[in-house]
Amino acid sequence: MQLQVNNSPFNEEQIELLNRLLPTLTEQQKIWLSGYITASPSAVSAEAAATAVPMAPEAVPGTQSQPAAPAVSKDVTILFGSQTGNGQGVAEELSGQLKAQDYNVSLSSMDDFKTNALKKAENLFVIVSTHGEGDPPDNALSFYEFLHGRKAPKLDHVNFSVLSLGDTSYEYFCQTGKDFDKRLEELGGQRIYDRVDCDVDFDEDAAEWMEGVVEALNKELEQSKAETQPVPQPQPVGAGAPAAPQPSYSRTNPFKAELLENINLSGRGSNKETRHLELSLEGSNLEFEPGDSVGIYPENDPELADKLIDEMSWDPDELVVVNKKGDTKTVRDALISTYEITVLTKPLLEKAAPLSDNKELQELVKEGREDDLRNYINGRDLIDFGRDFAPWNVPVSEFLPILRKIPPRLYSIASSGTANPEEVHLTIGTVRYDAHGRQRMGVCSGQCAERSEVGDQLPVFIQKNPNFKLPEDPDTPIIMIGPGTGAAPFRAFMEEREEIEAEGKTWFFFGEQHFTTDFLYQVEWQRWLKEGVLTRMDVAFSRDTGKKVYVQHRMLEKSRDFYEWLMEGAVVYVCGDEQYMASDVHEAIKTILQQEGRMTEQDADAYLENMQQQKRYQRDVY
Repeated sequence: MQLQVNNSPFNEEQIELLNRLLPTLTEQQKIWLSGYITASPSAVSAEAAATAVPMAPEAVPGTQSQPAAPAVSKDVTILFGSQTGNGQGVAEELSGQLKAQDYNVSLSSMDDFKTNALKKAENLFVIVSTHGEGDPPDNALSFYEFLHGRKAPKLDHVNFSVLSLGDTSYEYFCQTGKDFDKRLEELGGQRIYDRVDCDVDFDEDAAEWMEGVVEALNKELEQSKAETQPVPQPQPVGAGAPAAPQPSYSRTNPFKAELLENINLSGRGSNKETRHLELSLEGSNLEFEPGDSVGIYPENDPELADKLIDEMSWDPDELVVVNKKGDTKTVRDALISTYEITVLTKPLLEKAAPLSDNKELQELVKEGREDDLRNYINGRDLIDFGRDFAPWNVPVSEFLPILRKIPPRLYSIASSGTANPEEVHLTIGTVRYDAHGRQRMGVCSGQCAERSEVGDQLPVFIQKNPNFKLPEDPDTPIIMIGPGTGAAPFRAFMEEREEIEAEGKTWFFFGEQHFTTDFLYQVEWQRWLKEGVLTRMDVAFSRDTGKKVYVQHRMLEKSRDFYEWLMEGAVVYVCGDEQYMASDVHEAIKTILQQEGRMTEQDADAYLENMQQQKRYQRDVY
């Protein structure tokens, strides 16, 4: 940055001297110099300012000695723990905002953060999601355990704030963030801004938290500098207005992607319906890597919205406000495109209870009725709720705001951008089930299966997943475990490795119900095997034999080879159901380590934890 002659009281020689000096000053030197000039304006002539060695303010004749103001720290540490990448995205956005205001930002995932650096942190911001039943995500586990262990340092010197990401449909909503917030306070940290707990539609709440954090930091900075005169920021000579940023597509500004293909992969007679979608990204400038996901903003089935309107006796054409900006939609449009109506949550019922005179509802949400509440919520939607606790003598404009927004659905990308430029492929299992006397369907999977045709558009964005990536060295062997639609990212892996001619060995474990109807992408796997892109493949079709056989059983059958691959440095990837498959696979790997490696259970746990820290054990589970 440089001073200009035409907007300052200095001559050309002075301008040259100042322009040589100012860029070399640190923030502390600028504050000191500002205080010196303020304390003794008469002691500094224009000539002396350019040539003399300044005296400290307390040494200037006629001035009163005052203690120097303490240096204000602009160092910020941002830590994120994220399974799907949402937390990392928020952390990166906060980092960008703070850097734009000249803060020195250290941004890190929790598993990459050196714990001894915590003692030096001064402003600490934690963004963390909750996984499973109140557990930390994989890349937050080691730091979580450290912070809650005996080696955690005192943090009396730390200002902090926590942003929690979660899902109110789970019992332990935002539990990991709550745990971090409580523990940081226990260790002596000063909460600079209150914790915010976000539901799946987290964008507005996260934006408010970031705004609050930045405002709180700036307020502290201003208070600390109250007795000093800030140094004016010089303007560069001849600098023009900054170029307007190009519009970009993101979670908050999704791209309307044209549907190019919509194919049912399941064979005739299958118990399942698995769709293969191909979407055009032409003109979006969206980029992705194998392992990333696509987010789709779905719409509710219009028939379902109409049934709800009838049940609640609402006027479908009445206008209602749908966001904080004051935008309006008709009730029908809002129920189709804005609000979630297929899932009930405990917070929703608690918010709805004051809007009803129904005594059964009042009793259901009372403390101590958690089991009854959980049983009622399971499998029911807003139509059931409206019918069960009628009558509702409340305007629709008061009822709709208690609903949460339709969250995007994330799907692992099933293609390589290198192999398929300007396209993205998805593998989506259609969710259909019966509950409480009605047939139900997944919001997004149902839309893709029944209401989306070639040529239609879907609002999409790319969700980066840095925790599920191919190894940098293409010669590294990889083991992929993905039953059902969990095969999607591994199709992307194979396409990518084929394009770059990777030499590393590859082994894929795939499972489904039936060989003849459910072998997803069978022809492609067989071709890759024949051409050597895929080294080995083991399959488990659980309904084709008298005894159900799953991928973990195939792993144990090949335990010796599996162990040898691990010893060769193979990276293990797991994608699919977390509650059953992923935990069974984890236990199978532990068993292999104990049997083939002669490890104790504790040693096997430690080995797997070390693999996770080295990015050799990566999971994309849901």
